[in-house]
Amino acid sequence: MYRFLLTPRWWGINVFVLLAIPFCLFMGSWQLGRFEERMDNHRSAGEQAESAKHEPARPLDELLPVDKETSGRQATATGQYGRQLLVPGRKLDDRSGYYVLTLLRTDDGRALPVVRGWLPGDADAAKAPAAPRGEVTVTGALQASETPGSNGVSTTGGLPEGQTGAISAASLVNLVPYDVYDAWITLTKGDSGMKAVPAAAPQDTGLNLKAFQNLGYTGEWFVFAGFVVFMWFRLLRREVEFIRDAELGLVDSEESAPEAGRARETAAS
Repeated sequence: MYRFLLTPRWWGINVFVLLAIPFCLFMGSWQLGRFEERMDNHRSAGEQAESAKHEPARPLDELLPVDKETSGRQATATGQYGRQLLVPGRKLDDRSGYYVLTLLRTDDGRALPVVRGWLPGDADAAKAPAAPRGEVTVTGALQASETPGSNGVSTTGGLPEGQTGAISAASLVNLVPYDVYDAWITLTKGDSGMKAVPAAAPQDTGLNLKAFQNLGYTGEWFVFAGFVVFMWFRLLRREVEFIRDAELGLVDSEESAPEAGRARETAAS
């Protein structure tokens, strides 16, 4: 009855099934591992952000370049405030507003973007408090340059003079006549009555769309594995029923010649 499993056609089917099932299980396990890794990164990022609040501030140069280990750490820098810009379309506590960003000119000639605070409403340079004059020392959470489209960063261009959509060296270098650090800090305490902007988690460490995509792909691969098994049993059952019908003479005379021939060959064997 089951000798048809040794025919070339079924050899091909069986080999495909034996290869497809482990592959699907491997890919599903890999995607699940990626999701668990993102969960661990998210948990570690939260713990790091909490512990960083109580750590002593370190000089800026000791924490550069910004990575997952240094993001959110307390950094300190000394210089004089220069040009001030506004970053519109930023939410805080479910309210829409804007950041007040001021460039801090350091001794090496480069400028450090410093988010001095957040204000509600539409970006208005007249409402943004002026930066302190003279030499100042600032302390805040170190952040990596932003990427448009992530963490609420706007991708809209064509902003009015004195505004920028993203806090990044690539964006700011076109707005100021000096080099800019590939990093920025948000002050621990808001300046001039403004609300302090909390540090954001490093990129690829949160429960974002990518994390849930990994979880979705995990389910898809495991479903594929189950589907392969289901289809194998369905084909097997169909073949057995066809052979039984052929042996009993119940095969429809109008069925296709290839199927009839295969049934006769299998029955004869």
